[in-house]
Amino acid sequence: MAQKDINIKNRRATFDYEIVETFTAGIVLTGTEIKSIRTGHASLVDTFCYVSATGEIWVKNMNIATYFYGSYNNHEARRDRKLLLNKKEIAKIAKAGKDAGFTIVPLRLFISERGLAKLVIGIARGKKEYDKRQAIKEREDKRSLARLMHK
Repeated sequence: MAQKDINIKNRRATFDYEIVETFTAGIVLTGTEIKSIRTGHASLVDTFCYVSATGEIWVKNMNIATYFYGSYNNHEARRDRKLLLNKKEIAKIAKAGKDAGFTIVPLRLFISERGLAKLVIGIARGKKEYDKRQAIKEREDKRSLARLMHK
């Protein structure tokens, strides 16, 4: 099945943030949204999560392109979408989200074995500029080492 190959990543998140803990959450979607995700038309760029006053976790600014074959009942591309987690996970994420320096970042969007859309979110701490430079240096060292090994 081609739909199980859907694996949309937020590459910028691992560069800008140090991931402390991850959770896998379900997403409340409409019919045209899941069809659009299954065709691979979604993006996690500039996306973040927040805990509402009612104790629910929402993902904001996630772009799911409008479905090509959807007619009048097509969805809005950048609406807020509710995440499905159990109470213990929500409490843990809410507590970490209130701490200074921590944020809740979507990391990966995929289709599960049962055909459901899942979002991996992470509790993240922002990296400083020198941490980012260190990550770039390590990545370049790995590339140069790999080049030397293949020669």
